[in-house]
Amino acid sequence: MGRALRDWLDKPKAGRGVHLAADDGSWEFREYGELAAGARRRAAALIEEGVRPGDVVCLVLPTDYTCMETYYAVWAAGATVCLITPPLFQDGDDYVAHVAAILRQARPVLVVASDELAPLAGRAMEAAGLPGEPVRPRKGAAEAEVREAGDLALLQFTSGSSGSPRGVMVTWANLEANIELIVRTAGFRDDHSVSSWLPLYHDMGLIGCFIAPIAWQLNLWLMRPDAFIRDPARWVRTFEHAVHTAAPPFAYAYVARRVKPEQLEGIDLSGWETAIIGAEPIDPHALEVFARLTEPFGFRRESLKPAYGMAEATLLITMDAEPRRPLAVRPDASSLSFGEPVRILSEHELGEESVGAKAGWVVGCGTPEEDVPLLIVDDEGRELGEGFLGEIVVGGRSACSGYYAGAEGKSTRFEGGLVYTGDAGFFYRGQLFVLGRMGESIKVRGRSVYVEDLEAKVAEVSGLGKGRIVVVGVPGAGTKGLALFAETQDAGWAGDVREMLRRRLGDDVEVTIVIGKGLIQRTSSGKPRRRYMWERLRAGRMDGARIL
Repeated sequence: MGRALRDWLDKPKAGRGVHLAADDGSWEFREYGELAAGARRRAAALIEEGVRPGDVVCLVLPTDYTCMETYYAVWAAGATVCLITPPLFQDGDDYVAHVAAILRQARPVLVVASDELAPLAGRAMEAAGLPGEPVRPRKGAAEAEVREAGDLALLQFTSGSSGSPRGVMVTWANLEANIELIVRTAGFRDDHSVSSWLPLYHDMGLIGCFIAPIAWQLNLWLMRPDAFIRDPARWVRTFEHAVHTAAPPFAYAYVARRVKPEQLEGIDLSGWETAIIGAEPIDPHALEVFARLTEPFGFRRESLKPAYGMAEATLLITMDAEPRRPLAVRPDASSLSFGEPVRILSEHELGEESVGAKAGWVVGCGTPEEDVPLLIVDDEGRELGEGFLGEIVVGGRSACSGYYAGAEGKSTRFEGGLVYTGDAGFFYRGQLFVLGRMGESIKVRGRSVYVEDLEAKVAEVSGLGKGRIVVVGVPGAGTKGLALFAETQDAGWAGDVREMLRRRLGDDVEVTIVIGKGLIQRTSSGKPRRRYMWERLRAGRMDGARIL
């Protein structure tokens, strides 16, 4: 299995490879031949450690050539790879708890960690009940032959919940199908290059901007996320060479805010063909201000490609592959009810009208491909027609079968070969418009933040019992929102809770706090009826509710 994605290890192309951003502003370059030899020698070391086909190997490594070689070494050894994020904004204890939760589910035969991350990885192994210590990445004396692999290519763990991350089982068949979809819709050609700063532990960074270009042996320009934050102009300048990239909407807004036109003087961006936007609700204002910055240097608005995807469908689901400007629409907020038609108040293509168009606007993510079945369904699972709001359901060869080790989803579930995404959306003019999570989580900076985790933090800060608090992810047009329902008449804790949520989620998440008696509705099994509560509040049918 998976030969198509590992062929380059046996047949590397001369003159092609990975350009890695160095801290001094320069770029290091290694050809695929050198990387392939390093990966096969590291595979020999893994085999010496006892790794066998079908085993799970977890990697805790920063983005560098050692990480790249070790990633493919796991595949060369026939094993399943699980790449775990290095610590970013978490303190040591939180990070150890997060990694331990992953290790408990993945049950790897080996944990490979760099020198600086090994102490934290070792603590996580101990907390997860795994014997031994993490091993350091090393090379064997000779290059190993690429082994036949099992069905499972990788475990892609959800990134949001520190208490209950879940590993999506991505098979080789899933991965090959999705990369074929990416290559086809983005328009990869043999002479193209890709540039990315996305972290490799994130599905868009790993699959779309790392595995896909390497499988095609395209030249890859790769930065670490911290290097992008320090110098976003450096990323833009790579598009004198590269023609494809992908990033969340905030990245394009960040470039427009931080980069001055004089920093781009003399560069030619006319060859930049595809700038994919995904991972969270898309803000047309962010795309327009980015286009205005880069257009004088040859960039075209038609190169902006809004997309929709998720790890449970491997990565890509839809992308606007047509050569056109993104379409933004403003739905009537009062019409956003499940199973009901969405009233569109106004619409425009990306341009002058996009300036200032933030809250209330949503951008189309393209028309589904024939081999990616996509449905909008109501609460009973019945398919809805164009223009009706419902849950997005996806099928096809990229749709994964479930979470590893029997883990259960929250918003997302797997039934009959389909992925019920937990996202709200509708079709308009043939395009998919995505409002976001339906109640169990929200997307913040490309990661899912689960409401149960937030409920625990709110209970801690407010002093209220957890059973008296329900948090709901609120889907909206171009906005991210939370509604917090609390069974109390006391509002003295609200300020502290708002500040905690602001620190945890950022300033762009709208928080609605509702207090009162008899607010919380539950199913017969005791689970909160989150979206039902929000819809009752909006409809004015929640007696005694007071909005703070």
